[in-house]
This record gives sequence, structure tokens and C-alpha cells, in this order.
Amino acid sequence: MFTKAKPALNKILCPPIENSYLQQISSLSNGINLELKSNVTFFVGENGSGKSTLLEGIAEQCGFNLRGGNRNHNLNTGHRFEGYESALAEYLKLIWSPRRVTEGFFMRAESFFNFASYIDEIAKEDSRILNAYGGRSLHQQSHGESFLALFNNQFESGVYILDEPEAALSPARVLAFMSVISELEKGGRAQFLIATHSPILLCYPSATVLQFDDSGITEVSYTDTEHFTLTKSFLNNPELYLRHLM
Repeated sequence: MFTKAKPALNKILCPPIENSYLQQISSLSNGINLELKSNVTFFVGENGSGKSTLLEGIAEQCGFNLRGGNRNHNLNTGHRFEGYESALAEYLKLIWSPRRVTEGFFMRAESFFNFASYIDEIAKEDSRILNAYGGRSLHQQSHGESFLALFNNQFESGVYILDEPEAALSPARVLAFMSVISELEKGGRAQFLIATHSPILLCYPSATVLQFDDSGITEVSYTDTEHFTLTKSFLNNPELYLRHLM
């Protein structure tokens, strides 16, 4: 019988936060004590609930560039908080088992254009770099194609921290992305932490879903998320919703 490997990043800890704007984020203000039970963990919640803030902090603790990329990508950084670019990173403690993983990637949909431009710049010196992204410039591909080129060619093993990867993907491409996740995580090669609003992506089998809201961060079933229930209700009776809204 096949036994799935345990996640390399086991726990995420953070004390209660004081004297910071982070106190205003309800899900984070009282501290964090998360145990990661599976190789695929989804962060869900309303806009501004703290999902991206936590992802950024984890990514910086892993050594990834917050403009997107892995430990070897040197995009220009922005404002730094006491040596960190992320306001949360200095408070976080990551627990690894059996050892810290140094490979992986951080991707945020909103800054992917800048990452693609960075790859084009360094490819001017060595065009072979594009082989890791499907063999051609990410800017010469559609947004969705460039995302999948990254997923299919750059993702191999490590910790992958993704902020709304579905943003550029059609429903069919979201399913293709789920296949990429399955191939990597079931072999124990990869772990995924993903902030998402996609009800399709949330259905990934055996994933852990963490809800960010005023009560903190709690584990829920994907069928209990607003993303799933609202989408299902709307598709069952769109006329009712549209009549009420308009």
C-alpha cells in the first residue's frame, strides 16, 4: 500500500504580535501555531484576511525572493522591516523534519510580469535559461501559458509557495495544474502552500484547508468554505442571484 510522505515543513509558529500594523489582521494578531498535516495546504479567506501576508513571511524565511522566484533569483527588493522585506518574517519560526528544505519557489500572480521581465533580462546573457520555462520568453506566451510553463518546467522538488496561481488559468488549466501538483507531491518530492479563491483547486484530494478569519486560522473542509458553497449555490440558480443584485 502506498504511503504518502509527510510534509518537510511541519509547523509554523509565531508569538502574539505587538506594536505593528499586523495587530489589525485578526487571523494573525494572537499568534500562530499551525501543524501542516499534508503536502498540499490551502489558505482561504476574504481579501485582507492575512493569507498573502503569511505566505510572504514563510517565503522570506525560506530564502525566496518576494518578487517571485527561488533562492537564486535576485530581483530588486522593496521596503524592509528590520532586515526583512516582509513585516511578518522576523516573528515566524519554521519547524522542519527531517531537515530544512532549501529548494522551491515563491510565486505571486500580481508580480509575475516583473518576474517574466527579469528572466528575459538574464536570458540576454545566456539564452539557455529559457529552457527552464518552455524554451521561449514568458512574455511571448499568454498569461495562462506562461504560468503552466513555469509549473511544468521549473517545479521539481522543494517547497512551493503560491499566491493565487489560478489568477491566469482557465478552469481546464486549473485542472492541468492540479495534475502537476499530484505528480510532484505524491512522490514526496514537493510540498505546496497555496493561497487561493478557486473552488476547483480547493477540491484537491487530501489537501488541508486553513480558513483565515476573525477567529484566527482554523482547519475546515473545502465544502464548508464560502468559496465552495457560494459558487455552488450561484451555479445552481444564477438567475436568483442576478435578479437580487441587479
